[in-house]
Amino acid sequence: MNLKNLMNQFIRNFLDSKNISHNDWTINTNSKEGFGEYSSNIALKLANELKKNPYKIAEEIAEFENEFGDIFHLSASQPGFVNFHINKNYYINILSEILDQQGSFGKNKKLNKKANVEFVSSNPTGPLTVGHGRQAILGDMISSILSWQGYEVTREYYYNDAGKQMRVLSESAYAKYANHLGKNINPPENGYVGQYLDDISLKIIDKYGTNLKSNDTVFREYTEQEIFKNIKNTLDNLGIKFDVFTKEGTFYDNGAIENILDTLKEKKLSYEKDGAVWFKTSELGKDEDKVLVKSSGEPTYRLPDIAYHADKVDRGYDLIVDIFGADHIDTYPDVLLGLECLNKKTDHIKVVIHQFVTIKKSGEIVKMSTRKANFITLDELNEELNPDVIRYFFIMRGANSHLDFDLDLAKDESEKNPVYYLQYANARISNLLKRYDKDIVGDPSINLSLLKEKDEISLAKLLSEFPNKMDEVSKALEPRKLGTYLEDVASAYHKFYGNHKVIDPQNIELSFARKKLCEATKIILKNGLSILGITAPDKM
Repeated sequence: MNLKNLMNQFIRNFLDSKNISHNDWTINTNSKEGFGEYSSNIALKLANELKKNPYKIAEEIAEFENEFGDIFHLSASQPGFVNFHINKNYYINILSEILDQQGSFGKNKKLNKKANVEFVSSNPTGPLTVGHGRQAILGDMISSILSWQGYEVTREYYYNDAGKQMRVLSESAYAKYANHLGKNINPPENGYVGQYLDDISLKIIDKYGTNLKSNDTVFREYTEQEIFKNIKNTLDNLGIKFDVFTKEGTFYDNGAIENILDTLKEKKLSYEKDGAVWFKTSELGKDEDKVLVKSSGEPTYRLPDIAYHADKVDRGYDLIVDIFGADHIDTYPDVLLGLECLNKKTDHIKVVIHQFVTIKKSGEIVKMSTRKANFITLDELNEELNPDVIRYFFIMRGANSHLDFDLDLAKDESEKNPVYYLQYANARISNLLKRYDKDIVGDPSINLSLLKEKDEISLAKLLSEFPNKMDEVSKALEPRKLGTYLEDVASAYHKFYGNHKVIDPQNIELSFARKKLCEATKIILKNGLSILGITAPDKM
């Protein structure tokens, strides 16, 4: 039972009774004491349309016949809010649903809709760094969230196997190869110099011998192959797998790139200047035109990205989610413009931009540079930390906020560490349930109405909000919101446990009811953690 759906249905019933066609309103959690658990702005939204005082409209809505009276009652407050007061029995009844549905509580039925989530998409030029790690975890969690909400999700990895970066990588690999053979070859300007290239170049010597020329395709193909194998292993260690891998080169081979250039030229939306091809984005609402093909003949990211996204649109997804780093913030709007110029649908494409990650160790910032090989790889992070910790720490802040990844806190096995805090709550419940079965023989009939204490009702209320919270999380595409919710659940449970005796042989009925409250809490914690790809151990 989705509480917000019922509240929305009530509002629709009111609007239908007045023959009012209106779809613009919100229902939000209310933190004000005495004003209900939820409030809606529907009356404020209707005020201009009906030319009435919004408070009067709110009063009228609050007095409207309520078919959900056993779940909530209503009130009006200034300047025109409709408040929903949830009956305590509702929260208690939801506990029965949680206990009955177990791992499927709050999970949507299949929507018969398909979603594509593209993430990581790191070019095969080096190991994945912690910066890539944030995107990897965000993408994996968002995919799981959408699956929970009923989508058939395709996880996709797109990477550049063409262009300047791959040429520089090949030249860098050759320089390493040659220097291992005693030749004094300088790496290319802005080339790659990490230890991983030393390792690969030694493998090339062992596999292909010592007589290779600088233009041999081995330096590009084998190096790409080895790096990408490492990338897959790194992701696998974090429990991240992909359904589809798409190469940029595909869109050169199948003619898609040329077709786009031809189409834009035919529509007079491109032109040549100084040997480069320009996209007339200034005629499409942008401040200035953007380069599609450089004077060197190499395309910018915009051109193959337009081709790639056109391909994704043509595959018929109901939702396309792109997860990009902050360095894409100026590029993706041009890609969407390009799609519109190709008469492709774009309103189902959602873009999540995440900010950068700073690694802190002993209070100091660890400086990172991929080309200078001064970076912490995801593999190194995985050697130091439990994957559960890594996954959760990457969502310690919302995607659009800069993230400080505190290595010292991540290693701390105390309640200061939010991962430990959540897992400890689950383990604490598991231990309590084992003790209960030893200390109390036999179970009476369930009487959840015995749960009347403030801490009990507060916890039950939080648990009942799980389906609504998942709706909110999926719409925002923000795993952090789920993490915050689970922390609130754990905190409410610890408070309840600290203030109330669960195992009381002198009061078996109440003990059994509280046991069931603990079981319901464990179900919600486990469901939420599993969506985030984090384990819920029974022992700590």
